[in-house]
Amino acid sequence: MADESQKWILMVTARTPTNIAVIKYWGKRDETLILPINDSISVTLDPDHLCTTTTVAVSPSFEKDRMWLNGKEISLSGSRYQNCLKEIRSRASDVDDEKKGIHIRRGDWERLHLHIASYNNFPTAAGLASSAAGFACLVFSLAKLMQVKDELGVLSSIARQGSGSACRSLYGGFVKWVMGNDVAGSDSVAVQLANETHWDDLVIIIAVVSSRQKETSSTTGMRESVETSTLLHHRSKEVVPKRILQMEEAIRNREFASFAKLTCADSNQFHATCLDTSPPIFYMNDTSHRIISYMERWNRFEGTPQVAYTFDAGPNAVLIARNRKAAILLLQRLLFYFPPLPNNELESYVLGDKSILQEAGLQSLKDVEALPPPPEMENIPSKKIIGDVSYFICTKPGRGPVLLTDEDQALIHPKTGLPK
Repeated sequence: MADESQKWILMVTARTPTNIAVIKYWGKRDETLILPINDSISVTLDPDHLCTTTTVAVSPSFEKDRMWLNGKEISLSGSRYQNCLKEIRSRASDVDDEKKGIHIRRGDWERLHLHIASYNNFPTAAGLASSAAGFACLVFSLAKLMQVKDELGVLSSIARQGSGSACRSLYGGFVKWVMGNDVAGSDSVAVQLANETHWDDLVIIIAVVSSRQKETSSTTGMRESVETSTLLHHRSKEVVPKRILQMEEAIRNREFASFAKLTCADSNQFHATCLDTSPPIFYMNDTSHRIISYMERWNRFEGTPQVAYTFDAGPNAVLIARNRKAAILLLQRLLFYFPPLPNNELESYVLGDKSILQEAGLQSLKDVEALPPPPEMENIPSKKIIGDVSYFICTKPGRGPVLLTDEDQALIHPKTGLPK
């Protein structure tokens, strides 16, 4: 290793997407290893719009492991962080940076300390899988820093020990988390079903109903459901195995009608298990329910599904349109039902891929005010609800983690080793 007196800092920065499950993971058979009671399938979202960026740094001058999340220092003492750090350090390789004169032997990683800075560009703990992106990014960036040689499947099993859904964020496109059978969890890993270009017709619009932290954490909710919900156990044993096979086929054949039916049904059943839990868990709210009602009405009116909806453990709606044309019609409907506040700018109300606004003929608030009621609402009183949606994010299926080589994108200062 380089002389301890040399105050060098070696850093890696990575960006990792979040993912949204279309066949849900809810319930663990092992709380410590985070082993699920059923398989699950997710779609990875475009990291240009929803992602975690993490910089990991190592230096002989660091006195202890430290981490900052969204600018605030947090404790690394929890078992989930410690498990991930231990697993990655045990797989570390010799690292040589001739340019900087840094030579780290494999055994040195056990006593060298790390500084970690992480930033989510979307709400944390609000039901948009921020922990999935966060732990996936932590494991991916640490593996790059320590030049871990294991494949993504092994890294996914490590990320799983931080947050179950994190294993799915190590791949782009459509991803399956295999529950596995091994009591030690060696076969509970993520596998990619299809990459992000396989079904590139799809457009995803997220309605951020609330960015507040949820009252019942996913960890607590799952534990209570496993202990008290008979529906959950029926679901995991009888329902999900069949849906997994049907969803794999729908994705493989790009069959949207089947995909939408399965996605909506599984979301609804997941929330039904939350209601079947004692005491009942309420992740959705009245706005969530209204969005479901509007989407169901539109799909029935068209005779074939135009949009699939799914809700994770929170009130925010993830709406998957069958193609760009349907996405334009979807955005017009959403803005009709949930217009922005009068003092809000359209540009700050619709985030992500803003090109869809232009294609929808929506340049200003006046264009939103001029939107006619959707045809399926003819002769039905339709109420515009201002303020119930905080904003929308337009995105699409996206790629997996990437390294960021531009030092300007690093979250840690290369001289001080502290967050910028």
